[in-house]
Amino acid sequence: MKMKRRGFIASTLAAGSALAVGRVASAAPTAEEAKADFPWLEATIDRLQAAMAAGELTAVALTQAYLARIEAIDRAGPRLNSVLELNPDALAIAAQVDRERASGRVRGPLHGIPVLVKDNLDSADRMHTTSGSLALMAAKPLQDSTVVANLRAGGAVLLGKTNLSEWANLRGSRSISGWSGRGGQTRNPYVLDRSPSGSSSGTGAAVAANLCVVGVGTETDGSILSPSSVNSLVGVKPTVGLVSRAGIIPISASQDTAGPMARTVRDAAHLLSVMASADDRDAATTNGRPANLATDFAAGLTAGALQGKRLGLVRDPFGAHPKLDQVLDGALAALRASGAEIVDPVTLPAMDDFGAAELEVLVYEIKAGLNAYFASLGPDAPIKSVEELIAFNRAHADRELKYFGQDYLEQAAEKGPLTEQAYLDARALCLKLARDEGIDAALARHELDALVMISNGTAWPIDPVNGDSYTGGSSSWAAVAGYPSVTVPAGQVMGLPVGLSFVGPAWSEARLLALAADFEAQAQARTVPRFAPTITS
Repeated sequence: MKMKRRGFIASTLAAGSALAVGRVASAAPTAEEAKADFPWLEATIDRLQAAMAAGELTAVALTQAYLARIEAIDRAGPRLNSVLELNPDALAIAAQVDRERASGRVRGPLHGIPVLVKDNLDSADRMHTTSGSLALMAAKPLQDSTVVANLRAGGAVLLGKTNLSEWANLRGSRSISGWSGRGGQTRNPYVLDRSPSGSSSGTGAAVAANLCVVGVGTETDGSILSPSSVNSLVGVKPTVGLVSRAGIIPISASQDTAGPMARTVRDAAHLLSVMASADDRDAATTNGRPANLATDFAAGLTAGALQGKRLGLVRDPFGAHPKLDQVLDGALAALRASGAEIVDPVTLPAMDDFGAAELEVLVYEIKAGLNAYFASLGPDAPIKSVEELIAFNRAHADRELKYFGQDYLEQAAEKGPLTEQAYLDARALCLKLARDEGIDAALARHELDALVMISNGTAWPIDPVNGDSYTGGSSSWAAVAGYPSVTVPAGQVMGLPVGLSFVGPAWSEARLLALAADFEAQAQARTVPRFAPTITS
């Protein structure tokens, strides 16, 4: 069975899908004009920390600047609709970390840095956590998700929650990426009538548009990589178990993870260093985690990381496509100019071969995961089971089901426990093809340091009638394997960004980030969005 939604089933990511042609309609402001209006445009964590250390900037002033930009860009102007809710305590947090800095205490690289997080991460504060669903508006998480707790401990200013594809895009087969019943439709800041992709749609659009310094997304299959690629961002999908999932509204215990979305590799590395932690609330972070795992990921970003490295090029997801090939050719030239050797091509098992099995795994696991999450909300939880969620959506169909249905949730409701043979067989097939005969085999056979591949096709038009029309993606191998991947801006097709992914074995984040940073320095492909209304022929 094929799934028409972002990145969970590779069979929807058809080779040779049509990309946008034509030109981007004229838009304003230029990058120079935008920087005059917002002096912190494209500001990095290191630059902001230097300004605060020198007394030229405070966290309060920085937070106020981003709040004003959200009002001007997200709520007015282009109206991206990426920020679902602002934190009423953001300025108080900023004032507290300013006082700490003045007293000589700086908690780390995120001290005083405004961060937006996806609205499926619990925060035990005055904000909601809903996964974009009206069903959870009355829910009150009993404690922070571990990721949010780590951000607070690191001195970050929790600026607000971002919109997402409702229930992280596993509600219905004709879903619309970036749409939720609670938040409506998020738009792509590069071309406003194009999809921001999903499910971390709001985080991708907000970080790209400089509505925060960095943001947190989550991924089951493609939900960090795809919105990062189409929004000219660096996105990191970590090894399952590097970052705790405790307190994150789940889809899949075997594939879910949170990860950074940023404008530079170094910023993503700083954020990942704060997010990553072992956690007794999530067994995946303690079972199999290397004892000597280094988690200061920015420390390993040294120049020349690509020199002498063997990278295997995977072309399979897209076939021959002239416009994407132009981006890929430029990326390969940058890799070779940095001293890398390219093994071309490297083949992996077809994603179609495990697409149906992945869907089987996900509909089993979302039932178990959501029922456990609802129980974590305590006896006053407004929804206590997947069946109650389905009933809520039917009762509020005018707002929740007006564009697409909930057939995946309905399939999940019919599934039994995770001990059923159908689930066990599907999961075993996924691991065999994605790990044993996939990434692991390819790396060993060709003696590779990493795999590289185009992350995604370009953003498609937003279509509330027919739902998403994907233009290709390559996330499923790493997602199903539970392995890390990093996407970096690689170029554009008619003003629409395209990323390049680096994929490696479990726990290879430090190596992948170093390779990605070297590529980033050579390619310099990140561009500032100009909020074009459309692409014209």
